Amino acid sequence: MADEPRRIDDGWEAIVYDLDGTLVDLAVDWDEVATAVVKTFAERDVDTSGTLWDLLERASEVDLRERVEEIIAEYERGGAHRSVRLALAEQVVAEDRPVAVCSLNCEEACRIALEEHGLTEHVDAVIGRDSVAKPKPDPEPLVAAARALGVPLGRTVFVGDTDRDAITAERAGTGFLYVRDLD
Repeated sequence: MADEPRRIDDGWEAIVYDLDGTLVDLAVDWDEVATAVVKTFAERDVDTSGTLWDLLERASEVDLRERVEEIIAEYERGGAHRSVRLALAEQVVAEDRPVAVCSLNCEEACRIALEEHGLTEHVDAVIGRDSVAKPKPDPEPLVAAARALGVPLGRTVFVGDTDRDAITAERAGTGFLYVRDLD
């Protein structure tokens, strides 16, 4: 069928998927999230330049990490409940290899989205932004996902939709596939 994504090569022992833009589309207005975070920084008269993820990284330096995490996670949880399942989610259901999710979204939002779309029982491990000390593109979340699956990094493939995902895979020493290449 034309709607089914191309199957991932059987040479990989485990598959780790990004969540948003890969398995589901979270219903999050990221501009609105960024505006809320910028407002929080501005209230403290702190530099508000950069992307949302730049601000998240800097939040610890200005004692705003907890508040910024709360803001982003609130939007993500709501967006997870209203998310749309993407075609690649069908492969997760059919997969017989160990499967994990490694996301820049908070772990709770990942779990909500997986539950909303009947994927929870098909995913062996979930690593969100807040599951580890450093988020993607640091390799730590992907390393943690492979470790949770018990599969060596070199035998694991990470499937994602962004250059950040590709960089994460390169830094972790896993394979990488763009979702667009599986369509």
